[in-house]
Amino acid sequence: MFLEGKKIVIMGVANNKSIAWGCAKAMKDQGATLIYTYQNERMEKQLAKLAEPEDLLIECDVTSDESIRRAFGTIEARVGKIDGLVHAVAYSKKEELGGNVTDISRDGYALAQDISAYSLLAVAKAAKPLLKKGSGIVTLTYMGSVRAIPNYNVMGIAKAALESTVRYLAAEMAHVGVHVNGISAGAIKTLAVSGVSGYKDLIKESDSRTADGVGVTIEEVGQTAAFLVSPLASGVIGDIVYVDKGVHLT
Repeated sequence: MFLEGKKIVIMGVANNKSIAWGCAKAMKDQGATLIYTYQNERMEKQLAKLAEPEDLLIECDVTSDESIRRAFGTIEARVGKIDGLVHAVAYSKKEELGGNVTDISRDGYALAQDISAYSLLAVAKAAKPLLKKGSGIVTLTYMGSVRAIPNYNVMGIAKAALESTVRYLAAEMAHVGVHVNGISAGAIKTLAVSGVSGYKDLIKESDSRTADGVGVTIEEVGQTAAFLVSPLASGVIGDIVYVDKGVHLT
């Protein structure tokens, strides 16, 4: 129970197949108190079905600095200081996740960067005064950031920016005792992945390349995230930890 008494903010739970939900479950198992954020009323209803009565649900639209400030102001008023944050937020227009990378629109590129990469900085800025020394921030990325994965396109570019953001943010936040890292998760059937053209082939190929021949699960990713937000990971700073059962090795 290495998160006993810790208060962790979870951003990005879409449903019970989300990697963010795997993170939430793992942290709850380790004794954490959870604060979930949601984007709109529709997502609030979905999240309310998953959350437990003692969990907090706070509205937060990461495309709005005012919404982010308001969300963390509410969190501070409700629970005071926090011990960790999981940033599992990414978005791209579906039409940008297929075909030629040269067909990515300017607006689509900017939108993917804003929500998938810049939002980490915006959220960290608002959370910084609330985070206790020894806290951890974890974000989620994918191997498409460093490899040209078919159809991943604009999201791969955004994830590359996110991983660079992790390094710069980690260098800054370490001075206030907060460690920042990313998890490069294997291909898992989630709502986000289903937007990628040919995603079934992507998952099948990924599963065939795991070291043990079995696909990685949201629970396995979540267990690593639970460690990375905890004080146990205070020596892990600015890293991208692969949780894909060795797919990236070959």
